[in-house]
Amino acid sequence: MAVSFEVPGKPVPQPRVVVTRNGHAYTPDNGIVAYRQAVVLAAKAAGATPTEEAPLTLIVDLVFERPKSHFLASGKLNPRTALKVPPGDCTNYCKGVEDCLNGVAWKDDVQIGKVVVEKSYGTKARTTVRIL
Repeated sequence: MAVSFEVPGKPVPQPRVVVTRNGHAYTPDNGIVAYRQAVVLAAKAAGATPTEEAPLTLIVDLVFERPKSHFLASGKLNPRTALKVPPGDCTNYCKGVEDCLNGVAWKDDVQIGKVVVEKSYGTKARTTVRIL
């Protein structure tokens, strides 16, 4: 099984669970709910079906639109402010993708034996997912 699909828009990291003083735990919605729904819809449109194959390889390419603050008035990159790698933890971005594809592209994400995640800047924000 090989499936490849793209989700337009800014990648969203899976937020950490927050525990309140009274012991109530919840996951804050930083846009992750809509992002996960978009990932599921794109996976299904690409023909993903739950497989029992293992080990699977998950390749996630996270592309972020470079902010205007990285550019000089001339349009060139400002070497002082332009980050080479987008901020954020690769594993948090990948975790949201892994979890939402449970029951969609695999039975459970424990079937994933290899993960490759790349963050970069581009002209349009997107997430590209390949499952091999």
